[in-house]
Amino acid sequence: MSGTRAYAIRVAEDPADREACFAVRKEVFVGEQGVPEDIEYDAHDAGAVHVLAVREDGVPLGTGRLLYGAEVAAKTGGDLSVGSLGRLAVTREARGLGVGAALVRAVEDAARARGLAAVDLHAQTHALGFYERLGYEAYGPEFPDAGIPHRAMRRSLQR
Repeated sequence: MSGTRAYAIRVAEDPADREACFAVRKEVFVGEQGVPEDIEYDAHDAGAVHVLAVREDGVPLGTGRLLYGAEVAAKTGGDLSVGSLGRLAVTREARGLGVGAALVRAVEDAARARGLAAVDLHAQTHALGFYERLGYEAYGPEFPDAGIPHRAMRRSLQR
């Protein structure tokens, strides 16, 4: 896969795509990072926009989700014009291929399509540099989530 874009990013609209998203999350968050499975999946999954990266042969490589609207306003400081990017996960084999950045951009595109002005996220502190390179700015103090240190970050989608 080196040197070529041997994967595609798409919105996960059918049940098989959603199951692929959940499988990637289980592999990365539950398997690698030790996040308890009972907190990895939540009620927000049903209404979220999920994006999926798949290899040319259909193997899932990564996922992310966008939350927006009144039911998730607590994640964005009550601002309904801000979406929440989360559950970004890339399989070990796909790291370093640009999959994570492509997934972030796909979530941002989905947010723009819904008229949102910005995207917030809670970044694991080791990933701050990744998100900063994509234009996100950290704010607020560090906090634990599933026992992992995080910081809130935001990127405006307006030019």
